[in-house]
Amino acid sequence: MSKQTTAANTPSTTHIAFASFIGTAIEFYDFYIYAMAVALVIGQVFFPASDPAAQSLNAFLTFGLAFIARPVGAVVFGHFGDKIGRKTTLAASLLLMGISTLFIGLLPSYDVLGTWAPFALCILRFGQGLGLGGEWGGAALLATEHAPAGERAWFGMFPQLGPSVGFLFATLSFLGLALFLTEEQFKTWGWRLPFIASALLVAVGLYVRFKLIETPAFAKVLAQQATHPAPIKPLLKKHYRPVLLGALAMVVCYNLFYTATVFCLSYGTKTLQIPRVDFLQMLCIAVVFMALATPLSARLSDRFGRKPVLLVSSFFAVLAGFSLNPLLASGSLIYITLFLAIALFLMGATFAPMGAYLPEQFPVAVRYTGAGLAYQLGGILGASSAPYVSQVLVQQGGLTWVGYYVSAMAAVSFVAVLGMRETKQLSFDTVE
Repeated sequence: MSKQTTAANTPSTTHIAFASFIGTAIEFYDFYIYAMAVALVIGQVFFPASDPAAQSLNAFLTFGLAFIARPVGAVVFGHFGDKIGRKTTLAASLLLMGISTLFIGLLPSYDVLGTWAPFALCILRFGQGLGLGGEWGGAALLATEHAPAGERAWFGMFPQLGPSVGFLFATLSFLGLALFLTEEQFKTWGWRLPFIASALLVAVGLYVRFKLIETPAFAKVLAQQATHPAPIKPLLKKHYRPVLLGALAMVVCYNLFYTATVFCLSYGTKTLQIPRVDFLQMLCIAVVFMALATPLSARLSDRFGRKPVLLVSSFFAVLAGFSLNPLLASGSLIYITLFLAIALFLMGATFAPMGAYLPEQFPVAVRYTGAGLAYQLGGILGASSAPYVSQVLVQQGGLTWVGYYVSAMAAVSFVAVLGMRETKQLSFDTVE
């Protein structure tokens, strides 16, 4: 094939950036509609009605189940992503997430299936986790391994924008249901619509991704026949330190996000009795701050380095935890929105550099597995139990302890980043 033909078939950087963004946005949309459904309706639909408190806790446990599955997905999809390529593996992860989400929307309730309903829900939620576990690492590599010199964090920002846009669309979908459906209609069938609509979004994402080519860095590995039979083995043997530190560095992002969204949504609507429509509107405002912080933080990390930006952002996240109780307990919609905006802004600030920082910690031949595993292990530590722990803390000690929990998780990430290497100037094409 001539160089001219190859160049004609090569996607533009705009297409690559969009492809890394769109799939992540869709997968996180799928993930977040479940998070919102957990806060609003999952417990009532899929668990016995005898104990409302147990319904909420059981729903939060199913929420956390997917975070257990996500590292498994990172290893499974990372194995193929580091052996056969980024493109095909990314398409498979998106398809798995889409099928699992669609079936959750079609799953009969506890009143129809009895104990089989929560059992099936857990299986499908595990499938969501597997799919998302394979998504982020591949999307980040798709962007960063195509990035021009000096703009790796900027290109790595596009998959990092996916969560904020996915969350915005998830919130808007539930806001629309709250505006146009009665509470009974929402509980009976309305909550299922965002899950079913996901199938159309997945089709769009698959179309965009099938038009991609393999990344230059991994194409070089294939040409040199330098792939590993089992990438997880050399990863854990030679690169376990960046996996562990990367996971701990991600804790602040996850904890801020799921405390501000899932826990606060549940607490605000059930304990503070804020109407669901009002709280969803507040979240729509707050997530804009997350979207604004993401490109700003990415640009700063390209200019000043990943570590300085992450350390400053994590430090402010420690302080933000102390504002949770006074702002949330005030009951004021303005003050609560202020806390949500602060938390999500800092989430975007700590999250954006990770699109480049985690892939930069690993050589090409184990990068999909390594970056994805670090990212998803951070989810177990920072997000899987965050709504559940926060719910227990607020019941036992009040909102002040939830704030302490947020600050402690941010401090963990601050210390982890201190122990990681700065990577801005390092070679990104090292095979081993």
